[in-house]
Amino acid sequence: MEVVNTKNKILRVASKLFSRYGFYKTSMDEIAKIARKAKGSLYYHFKSKEELFTEVVEIEIKNLKTELSTIINNDKLSADVKIREYLIRRMEILNSAANYHETIRADFFEHFDFIDNLRNDLDSWEKAQLKYILEQGVNNGIFENQNGNIEVLLDVFIMVLKGLEIPFFLQNKYEKYSPHFEDLSKILIKGLSK
Repeated sequence: MEVVNTKNKILRVASKLFSRYGFYKTSMDEIAKIARKAKGSLYYHFKSKEELFTEVVEIEIKNLKTELSTIINNDKLSADVKIREYLIRRMEILNSAANYHETIRADFFEHFDFIDNLRNDLDSWEKAQLKYILEQGVNNGIFENQNGNIEVLLDVFIMVLKGLEIPFFLQNKYEKYSPHFEDLSKILIKGLSK
């Protein structure tokens, strides 16, 4: 139990430091000092700073998936409402996921590929969830049948979502544009609708 508590404490401290100072400026020494753990304890749980950061980001992504799954699996919501709720909630959650923001910075993206598996997994997961919602909408007569173009549509949808991340989260435009998410969702839904 002590081992699990130590690991969780390291993850909490690392998350705070990474989100405040970024991946580059946060050291394992500083994490050990703030966590009040020996540096060897960090390396017992995590082979490297990269591995520790990856797990911190993975926790944020798991939180995102859990929150979005409640929307996706809510049988009381129609497909068009799910798309709207998904878009709005996704951006709300990611707005507070400071460590995820670090992974979309150009200098991070270009030099560190250790986070690629997490990002690719998230993309695949999102495509599967959005496909489920779109198919539900088609089956319920809300959305137009995409005639075999659903994979292309999903790729474009993911590109739109990813394209919003840099201005919203790195250029601090989230607060300015978040009141307009409703309008954006209406445009997307209207394009899908019969």
